Amino acid sequence: MRLLKIVPDNTNIDFVRLRFWAFGLTTLLTLAAVALMPLKGLNFGVDFVGGIMIEESFATAPDQNKVRSVIDNLGFGDAQLQTVGGPTTLSIRLPRPETGDSAATNKVVEAVKAALTANFAGAKFSKQDAVSGKVSGELVQRGLLAVVLAVIGICLFAIFRFEWQFGVSTGVAIMHDVLMTLGFFALTQFEFDLNIVAAVLTIISYSINDKIVIDDRIRENMRRYRKMDMREIINLSVNETLPRTVMTSLTILLALFALLIFGGHVLRGFTAAMILGVFVGTYSSIYVSSSLLITLGLRAEPIASDKPLKASMAGNAERVGPKDI
Repeated sequence: MRLLKIVPDNTNIDFVRLRFWAFGLTTLLTLAAVALMPLKGLNFGVDFVGGIMIEESFATAPDQNKVRSVIDNLGFGDAQLQTVGGPTTLSIRLPRPETGDSAATNKVVEAVKAALTANFAGAKFSKQDAVSGKVSGELVQRGLLAVVLAVIGICLFAIFRFEWQFGVSTGVAIMHDVLMTLGFFALTQFEFDLNIVAAVLTIISYSINDKIVIDDRIRENMRRYRKMDMREIINLSVNETLPRTVMTSLTILLALFALLIFGGHVLRGFTAAMILGVFVGTYSSIYVSSSLLITLGLRAEPIASDKPLKASMAGNAERVGPKDI
């Protein structure tokens, strides 16, 4: 039985030839992602901003102005509404009560449920969540710290495991992946909560796994083909690891698309981030991280010269005279 081969064994794609186009595209997308975050902002969930989040399902798509008016009349503060998973489900965000205890929170939730049930036939309560402002501030700091420490740790590992060029290229590629994910959430306005922080860390781990495999093959080929040009070494290494990269990405995407279709709207943001991360991580591993090594001046290890050995042998021969024989 023949094995399925998506990438033929004799594949020889000149990836490095497109590196300047890839660098330009990467720079453009990164700048767009950075610009989107202050312009549109991230739709932070209750985990990061604090307050009460109530999810309500309706029989038909409700008039959001009417829903907001009904909730505002209760006197609990300004309500922020957002559709979740479809037009018939709304996420309602309210400020947390001043007392902050569970009894006051439950009172707000029950009042909102009763008002919506009375004004909208078929309205059903789905879930609720509440986080204090102090806890949300700590979660923001720890989430950001987790991402920063992960990136720094990975770069240091690449520097000590390989050479400094590998560490720099890995850091640039990972920051590209993270910024692409943040820009995606700013563009789509998916809710950004602790689940998405976990998705970002997972994207980093997937991306670095692919990069380390390619970097290790590049280093092996640098020692094996010391007279080969660096461009040829990188193309050879990427093509040798391409079947593994493609198969890994495809198997992960099969699971993620199944989760996206059948996992429900609760996991939609997490799954969308992971799918984007697989595409972006694969792209950056092939076109950004590897090709950047040439720009950083990485060269194959030179062959040790045998001239000193020959000179030493010639000197010994001169010192040996006929009487020594």
